[in-house]
Amino acid sequence: MRILYAGTPAIAVPCLEALSEMELAGEGVILAGVLTNPDAVRRHGRPEPSDVSAAAARLDAGRMERGLAPIVQLKPAKLDSRARDEAIDLWPDLLVSFAYGRIFGPSFLALFLQGGINIHPSLLPKYRGASPIPAQILAGDKKTGICIQRLAAEMDAGDIIAKDEFTLSGRETALSLSGTVSVRAARLLRELLRDVCRDNKCYDGADFASLARPQEGEAVYCRTIKKEDGLIDWNKSAVKIDAQIRAYTPWPLSFTCRGKDTLIILEAEPLEQAAIAGCIAPETAAPPGTVLGVDKSRGILIQTGDGILAVSRLQWQTKKALDWKAFCNGERGFINSCLSG
Repeated sequence: MRILYAGTPAIAVPCLEALSEMELAGEGVILAGVLTNPDAVRRHGRPEPSDVSAAAARLDAGRMERGLAPIVQLKPAKLDSRARDEAIDLWPDLLVSFAYGRIFGPSFLALFLQGGINIHPSLLPKYRGASPIPAQILAGDKKTGICIQRLAAEMDAGDIIAKDEFTLSGRETALSLSGTVSVRAARLLRELLRDVCRDNKCYDGADFASLARPQEGEAVYCRTIKKEDGLIDWNKSAVKIDAQIRAYTPWPLSFTCRGKDTLIILEAEPLEQAAIAGCIAPETAAPPGTVLGVDKSRGILIQTGDGILAVSRLQWQTKKALDWKAFCNGERGFINSCLSG
């Protein structure tokens, strides 16, 4: 089965590697090519490939040693007739997509004998859309998962072909959860394709159809995250602010202000009531955003609308990141100041 793989960021790299490994192992898969976003032009003026593009280039050396051709890379600015012509030249049977970043129209999907499948990092129909990983951290979900679905006209609405469900510790960041998802998604994709390709029965499309099940339950959508979403509202609870900090790591990060200066909060955790009693005098009643003091084992203590947040790592916008002790050593007047959001 010839596969065109569509992906762009780092979370999509392990699935690309799995497809290449399946081809090398003779498991019924041929990686016909990669579809990814065009190289980005950074401030230094040099083009920078996407994570998937860079990974494909790294894989080429090992593939060529085994007698396989380099991976063909398609980087169209839009999925127009020219992009369709480039794709059809690869004779693909199936489109596999993970975080590609563009919508596939019916004309593009019609190029593939078996249509397309999409890997989505949530338990659909929950968190359809562009930011499911931050959304589940913000919501405080106890479990999550990965769905492989058939590509449909409506975004993330296709029937489910395979699913992997797992529990969350409650301390994940968007970065760490993306890393977990990327590895588990690669394993799930490989298992699915092995089953479908077994005994060369994949070419009539019947196996995908027999595995597909409609999504059950009410759809929940997540919105695109913007940089300004990272501004901390200290009137919220410590639990909610902690979730925001973790959900927006590594982007857009969570920040607050002291006067005209922007302070980025990188790592923190809410204090439990028993811990608060040992850190702060009972009569303390400071406005939200007030820097109350420090705790030697937990960090800088900041009052929120409900509870206290202990900050362990932070940085001024124009300076490097520091642990709380090093930060306080350089900011003698920080305690008792008030942060705003």
